[in-house]
Amino acid sequence: MEDAKEEEASSKSSSSIQSVSCIKCFDALWFCYSPFHQMQQYYRYGNFDNCFGKWNALFDCLSLKTKRPSEVQEILEAREKAKPHIWTYRTVEEASANWWKMYSHIVTAPRRPDQQFPGNRGPSSE
Repeated sequence: MEDAKEEEASSKSSSSIQSVSCIKCFDALWFCYSPFHQMQQYYRYGNFDNCFGKWNALFDCLSLKTKRPSEVQEILEAREKAKPHIWTYRTVEEASANWWKMYSHIVTAPRRPDQQFPGNRGPSSE
């Protein structure tokens, strides 16, 4: 009786259940070992990519395939909630404090409007 209820519940929510496909993980792992990607990594960072993250993603995907759809749905929803949002909403004061924390090493003192930038030769300096 409980199995019938579970099947009915799963069929009702099947449209909302996300399917897990490991094809993207396989493709990413395959590309990771390609000569193009390895040379690109060597050029940019000075060492080759060990593809460790791609292996982890593949094993994670394959482990999700062994779980029941309800468990998979819960895991995927928890991951989605744990992801930070692309934008961080701040008040003006918070944004200003964050900006100064991140970029104060670049800005030493505010420039006056009449002050020339270094290397900028205006008509007054000739």
